[in-house]
Amino acid sequence: MSPRRLEAVATLFMLMLFNASGAFVGINIGTGVSDLPSASDIVSTLKTMKIQHVRLVDSDHQMLVALANTGIEVMVGVPNDQLLRVGQSRPAAVDWVNKNVAAYIPATNITYIAVGDEVLTSLPNAALVLVPALQFLQSALLAANLNTQVKLSSPHSMDMIPKAFPPSTATFNSTWSSVMLPYLQFLKSTGSSFMLNAQPYYSYVGGQGVFPLEYALFRSLNPNSQVADPNTNLFYTNMFDAMVDAAYNSMKAMNFTNISVIVTASGWPWRGGRNEPAADVDNALAYNTNLIRHVLNNSGTPSQPDNQVSTYLFELFNEDRRAGPVSEQNWGIMFTNASAVYSLTFEDVATNNTDSPALRGMFCVANSSATHSALKQSLDWVCGPGSANCSAIQPGQQCYKADDIVAVASYAFNDYYHRTQASGGTCNFNGTATISSTDPSHGSCVFAGSNGANGSSGDAAAGPVSQDSFASQSQSCWLTYLAAVLLPVVLLM
Repeated sequence: MSPRRLEAVATLFMLMLFNASGAFVGINIGTGVSDLPSASDIVSTLKTMKIQHVRLVDSDHQMLVALANTGIEVMVGVPNDQLLRVGQSRPAAVDWVNKNVAAYIPATNITYIAVGDEVLTSLPNAALVLVPALQFLQSALLAANLNTQVKLSSPHSMDMIPKAFPPSTATFNSTWSSVMLPYLQFLKSTGSSFMLNAQPYYSYVGGQGVFPLEYALFRSLNPNSQVADPNTNLFYTNMFDAMVDAAYNSMKAMNFTNISVIVTASGWPWRGGRNEPAADVDNALAYNTNLIRHVLNNSGTPSQPDNQVSTYLFELFNEDRRAGPVSEQNWGIMFTNASAVYSLTFEDVATNNTDSPALRGMFCVANSSATHSALKQSLDWVCGPGSANCSAIQPGQQCYKADDIVAVASYAFNDYYHRTQASGGTCNFNGTATISSTDPSHGSCVFAGSNGANGSSGDAAAGPVSQDSFASQSQSCWLTYLAAVLLPVVLLM
């Protein structure tokens, strides 16, 4: 086997293993902070929160040193104010890679370089150097023998897609076709991802009531308010998925497929001005909690169910030096004194089994005499800030019942109760729920605390296993088998 062919097979092999590893949630760290903690303190915070992926908007050398030997995967950035220099000079690109990447590998696990940020929509004068910058940096990585470890791309704003809904008809702004064509060709040839900054907050506020707040926050929608793409009949339970699918379809419209999307910024501001009512702590907590759960369940999107969407949360600290309205300075999940604005976990809360044997045979169900509006309010809370796993009650899933909010709410209430009872969680929800000894499980919808028709021990606290989850497990087993079979063959050829 020729060296070129061997490298191609090895690259394909690694990509297959990577695709089987599942999506992750990382965090952005901005620079517009007046009293930014020391690099070592920031890394301590990342470790405490068990964050394994971080995006630096620049290539701060103190952070790169502090991140050494932590195993945390790092995305560094070429700031917009450095883009012209790098994009106009191959030696400048080599110098940038040597000083900001090569000097810290392998101790610091740098895996991606984000070249600029929303260049086409925020810095259009630099548009013509974007692709040359990528090409020069790629050549520099190749010369340093880092091209297989470090990938290159450039984050784009949703403003690049003038009409993002319905996703099936989305296209990039044709003004930038001459840039997007070679950009997508670069991503395709290097196996890199399309970077998207997907912020439903802006789309919700800009839509002025076109879409319900619940849709933006990943909360359960009233069965009469489901959002569907009329061209594909695909249902969208949240705005985030619709944005990602809009990017996929925009690439498809330019005849590019099989380029994965990675979301480089997504979050929700926790404080706003007097004219920014949607920017509050409850909404920020709901959005980010539900976003983390959604990404970690590896479900993909309606049009791309097998393409997992890794995401970097925006952001770790408030950037008080950012220009604009009050909300612009208040996207952080932490204060700079290391206290939390609100509590988040970056672990897979959707699959952690916290069912207690003491609650076996006990169920927290919705009170059938409660009003529809009261049940909906409780359901919104339990699936949002309450952090219940509500994936099984989404349309098309095992526990979804159209026009039966009592059944839907019962599943969510019960999941919350079994997860949290040991730490003080109750079954009340302002009088809309009550304890029952009657098992409400039905068909493949198994409630936490149930022995189940198949004799299960109540591990359904995480909800029924979906076909997507089963497919993901099967894919993982298949790829492991394939690796065991192919690797010896490759080595012998």
